[in-house]
Amino acid sequence: MTTNLTKPISIKLLFTMLVVTIGAEVLLYLTRYSYLAGTFYDAMMVSSFFVGLKLHQRISSSERFRLTKRQQVLKFTGAFLVFFLGSTIINIYSSNIFNDFNTDYDQYVQDYTDMQMDVEQPPAAADHQTKAEPVSTFFEKVDAIGADLYTDALAGLEEVWRLAYIILLLVVCKKLFPNRWASGKRDLFLMVALFLTSILFGIDHTLDSVEPWGVKIGAIVTFANMGLLFGLILLWTRSLWVTVLVHSLYDITATLSWYYLDSAVELMALAVLIIHVFLLTLEKLNRKRALQQLGTAEEAQAAE
Repeated sequence: MTTNLTKPISIKLLFTMLVVTIGAEVLLYLTRYSYLAGTFYDAMMVSSFFVGLKLHQRISSSERFRLTKRQQVLKFTGAFLVFFLGSTIINIYSSNIFNDFNTDYDQYVQDYTDMQMDVEQPPAAADHQTKAEPVSTFFEKVDAIGADLYTDALAGLEEVWRLAYIILLLVVCKKLFPNRWASGKRDLFLMVALFLTSILFGIDHTLDSVEPWGVKIGAIVTFANMGLLFGLILLWTRSLWVTVLVHSLYDITATLSWYYLDSAVELMALAVLIIHVFLLTLEKLNRKRALQQLGTAEEAQAAE
């Protein structure tokens, strides 16, 4: 895998990878001061999709066999379930260890929920205007939730950022340690790159706001663990887009759980589990049938 990831990089691709990585860091930091920086950051996330098309080929080209559609869906459902279980453990750990971060995050969710409810339910003094303009009320509700779902969907493209960073770090390691690289110890460099990008992932979730150190450390550790889990899923599935979809879907359901359905994430995980078990059963039956047909064909050939 590391050989494919460190194939020669064109100047154009190198430039876009630097923009997606370092440029995103700068814009994310500036969002604490500027709304325009946040707009540019969202635009960069959208544009990173096209960078991901190039980078996906590097991590997926190491697959020997082409997967069927059922196997591709199984890869996604399996990855989502792994992340759900891992994130649940991480959240339990963080809630018990980092009390300041846990309290701050709970308060943030509560304040955000209250704000959204205020948007969806205007004051009584404006009731006659709301009734008079049902179309405006409808779009107010759409704006209230739509902006969050849009941001959550874009959050999945942070995995393009991660893969670009991993590739850049591996290229640097290949240049700085040519002897060790040639000796075949490349997986070690890959693990180091994964570890460093996970720490950066945690730090990036603190760049857009100013928080006390007790809250900041808890956020960094929590999101770094989440980032490590996403990175492991990326390397396990060898699919950038599966990881992007898992990230986006989890963030969307987490947001829905804030002010629509408390157990949205758990219900989504249950639905994915049912689909996974059903498709896995079909896959096993299909393999069993194929083996039986192969055995029958071999017996017929031996009889001839």
